[in-house]
Amino acid sequence: MSERTKVIAYKIDPNKPVIALTFDDGPNTGTTCEVLDLLEKYMVRASFFVVGNNITPETEGVIKRAYDLGCEINNHSKTHSVMPDISAGEIMEETAYVSEQVKRITGKDTVFFRPPYIAVNDVMFENIDMPFIAGIGCNDWEEEVTAEMRVTRIKEQLHDGVIILLHDAEGNSKTVKALDTLIPYMLEKGYQFATVSELFEAKGVEIRGDDVTLYNEVL
Repeated sequence: MSERTKVIAYKIDPNKPVIALTFDDGPNTGTTCEVLDLLEKYMVRASFFVVGNNITPETEGVIKRAYDLGCEINNHSKTHSVMPDISAGEIMEETAYVSEQVKRITGKDTVFFRPPYIAVNDVMFENIDMPFIAGIGCNDWEEEVTAEMRVTRIKEQLHDGVIILLHDAEGNSKTVKALDTLIPYMLEKGYQFATVSELFEAKGVEIRGDDVTLYNEVL
């Protein structure tokens, strides 16, 4: 294993504050790689909720790199559609495609689902056999939100058990810049960085496919 793909390994202490850093809308060969560079720089893990249509021969290596570092790869649908507007069959196809692609690349199933636009309905809960993950955010998909504003908004909402929702979409350099401030700040404050699965485990919350909670935090 090369130095670049060395696993970021540490144990989560459930008695100390822990958060899950998560990213939507990748993978890509630009911003996603810059995020991974920062995770390596600070030796922390995160979770990536990937869009199926962004999985290409070029980005498969990016997913593999994230997984090899110890990050978790989760499901954000194939096409990033407004899923309450589509049929049960289409919902299942959207999530199955991503799960199949991630398992092909990493050998591991996706465990959690983040609904595009955080739009949900009962049909989705009935047909997606994964817990639904939301999180606290900072509107980092909006160009007018500066890196400094992103930092401030996340700091204001930070607490034990929280899931932080950011975006590694191509060109989102302001979030990369914000992370280079946020990660050392959170480390200095004593926060541990967990994957979403590790956060559930640390907080003693069972992972169940029939769970109808939309998780912003795990306490």
